[in-house]
Amino acid sequence: MSSADDRALAQRTRILDAAQVCFQKSGFHCGSMATIAQTADMSAGLIYRYFENKNAIILAIIASQLDIIRQRIRDLRAAEDLGAALLDYFDSQCDPEQQQISVPLFLEMSAEATRDPEIAQAVRQFDDTILSEFTDWLSRSPENNGFGLPQDIAAERALGLMCLIEGLKVRKARNPDMDRALLKKAIDASLTNFVKQLPPASPAD
Repeated sequence: MSSADDRALAQRTRILDAAQVCFQKSGFHCGSMATIAQTADMSAGLIYRYFENKNAIILAIIASQLDIIRQRIRDLRAAEDLGAALLDYFDSQCDPEQQQISVPLFLEMSAEATRDPEIAQAVRQFDDTILSEFTDWLSRSPENNGFGLPQDIAAERALGLMCLIEGLKVRKARNPDMDRALLKKAIDASLTNFVKQLPPASPAD
C-alpha cells in the first residue's frame, strides 16, 4: 500500500470514528455532515472527497463491522466456556477499545433500517453474512471446534444465537448493571438448547 493509500485510509477511519460519535450522541438525522466535519476536525469539503453523502458513511460503518464481528465469532469458537464468553461480550459493549458498534448506535441503526431502504438492505446483507458464519460454526464437526449439527438445524440454532446476542445488546442499554450471576445462568440455560447435539436416530425396524 502506498503512502497516499495510507493517508486515504487514515482519513476515512477518522471520518468514520467521528461519525459514530455524532450518530451515537444525536442520531442519524441530527448528526449532520457539518457536525461530523467539526468532530473530525476537518472541512466538510474534505469529507465529501471520501464519502458522497451521509448514507455512504452509514453504509461504510456497517461494512467495517463485518471483520470485527467475524473475529468475535472466531473468539467464541475458541472459548472453553461459551456462556462466560458471551457474558464478557455483554460487558464489552461500552468498551471503546473493542471497536464495535456501541449499543446506542446499534439501536439507532436498527431503527433507521425500518425507514431507509438502502440502510435496510445493507443491514440484511450484514445479518445474512453473520448468520452464515454462525451456521458454519455450529455445523462443523467437534474436531473442528463445532457442534456437528445438521445444516438445517444449525441454521435454526444460529438464528437463535444471533437473537440471544442482539438481546444482550438491548439488555446492556436498558440494564447495564444487572446481576452478572443471574445473567450467566440465563445465558447458560439458553445455550443448552442452541448448541446441544441431536439424539441419534432410532434404528429402523
